[in-house]
Amino acid sequence: MLDIPFWKRLLILGLVALGLLYAMPNLFYNRVEQHNDAIAAAERNGFESTEDSAARAGWPDFLPSGLVNLGLDLRGGAHLLGEVHVQDVYKARMDALWPELRDALAAERGTIGAIRRVEAPEGELAVEIGNPDQMARAVQIARGLAVPVTSLTGAGQDDLVVTASGNRLGIALSDAEKTAADERTVQQSLEIIRRRIDEVGTREPTIMREGKDRILIQVPGIGSAEELKQLIGTTAKLTFNPVVSRTADANARPGSGNVLLPSMDEQGIYYIIEERPVVTGEDLTDARPSFDQDGQPAVEFRFGPSGAKRFGAYTSANIGQPFAIVLDDQVISAPVIRSAITTGSGQISGAMNIDDSTRLAVLLRAGALPAEMTFLEERTIGPELGQDSIDAGRLSAVIATVAVVGYMIASYGLFGVFASVAVMVNIILILAVMSMIGATLTLPGIAGIVLTVGTAVDANVIIFERIREELRRGKRVVKAIDDGFSEAMSAIIDANVTTFIAALVMFFLGSGPVKGFAVTLTIGLVTSVFTAIYLTRLMIVVWIDMRNPKQLVL
Repeated sequence: MLDIPFWKRLLILGLVALGLLYAMPNLFYNRVEQHNDAIAAAERNGFESTEDSAARAGWPDFLPSGLVNLGLDLRGGAHLLGEVHVQDVYKARMDALWPELRDALAAERGTIGAIRRVEAPEGELAVEIGNPDQMARAVQIARGLAVPVTSLTGAGQDDLVVTASGNRLGIALSDAEKTAADERTVQQSLEIIRRRIDEVGTREPTIMREGKDRILIQVPGIGSAEELKQLIGTTAKLTFNPVVSRTADANARPGSGNVLLPSMDEQGIYYIIEERPVVTGEDLTDARPSFDQDGQPAVEFRFGPSGAKRFGAYTSANIGQPFAIVLDDQVISAPVIRSAITTGSGQISGAMNIDDSTRLAVLLRAGALPAEMTFLEERTIGPELGQDSIDAGRLSAVIATVAVVGYMIASYGLFGVFASVAVMVNIILILAVMSMIGATLTLPGIAGIVLTVGTAVDANVIIFERIREELRRGKRVVKAIDDGFSEAMSAIIDANVTTFIAALVMFFLGSGPVKGFAVTLTIGLVTSVFTAIYLTRLMIVVWIDMRNPKQLVL
């Protein structure tokens, strides 16, 4: 029967009201966005500033605060295409291997003779031994440092290739290990870039791999490509190294196992430090902006259990000695160890402002990029262009909606009004669902909404035409309407299911603009079925209950 039970009426109206509630924050976009940013900033920093508190008060906490995120083409922002220098990892691996190989060969110095590292091609390690007759033993020792490749394609192969020529021992990564290392490096770079961007509260960035060693980064809402490059391009390699000496000579020879690095704060001062660090930034578990005892911006950090243990052991054994805090090959500071630091926490202070301390904390939490990146393409999309896109999209949506509404009213009269109301509610429900799931709206997404406006009335057209046929057969109004809805149901379901399948294929196999179009189209299909079948039917039933018409001209 055409009658709708009371609980179903409440459910339909309740879903519509819920949609209105969750779509409402988009009417106050800037206020809600500032409210959300203030909450995120307080969570990141561990405290709420006066500005954050004022921004948070701009929108009630008890109301929904989800927004439809605007894509790069609507909001403006930055676009970068970076290339990861995977070869840097080969060199780093050989540099890290040298101390271990040196110690292993030195243990048999009496047989092998003197050993020294010599020049070698980038990413390779070359060692000369004093007794060429014992080269076989040296090769055996070097091969003992190899481990199996940890990848499916490299199963059964070692990570090192050891060669010998005269008194020269050569070591390099095997091809299988290079392939596995390249994959790990790009994936690690992707994850670190994603963490760095997420840390500063940007919304819905696009970070994806392109080709073998390239990464595409698109971040809506950020000021410029240069700002994004500063955030991503900084390696933030933090180490804590023993200090050998301090000098003003930029050409001083550091000696074997040591390096000469400039001071970040003291102009013309250099430190000779041990190359092997006590602990590194990888041992950090947390880093937060704070203030030192003089009220100056600083960064508090905390080590994990293993890092805290090593740092505690070193400071206990070197009280009264300086140690260097090194960031990206510059000595931030070189404090003297006054007492053992066994708590696993400390503070970095120096010539920095609040923005510097916040950025440094972000970089330290995210970790160091495993390899350098070169940006092959960079583009800044200004907010004015984004606003033009929004205005054009809004205008197209308004024109499409007015045209559809006008056609429906002209064709079906009062029932056309009911269908038009359903179309309006359908758009609101699309925005509500996108706000709830945090989906991103792009220009193709607007095209999907405009298309949904056109297709949303398809179900109503099918239903109304079926009702017309039933009326021509002489059926009563209520019976004709009831049969019209029943007979049209299978055609409506079939049409929407096939379109839904196509939208899912576009979503899972497409990328970028195609995916943005598929998101709004998929959501629009679901909401349009609800509004066309259930909401329109409810309005018609309420109208029949109120008017009890004996005739219907449709």
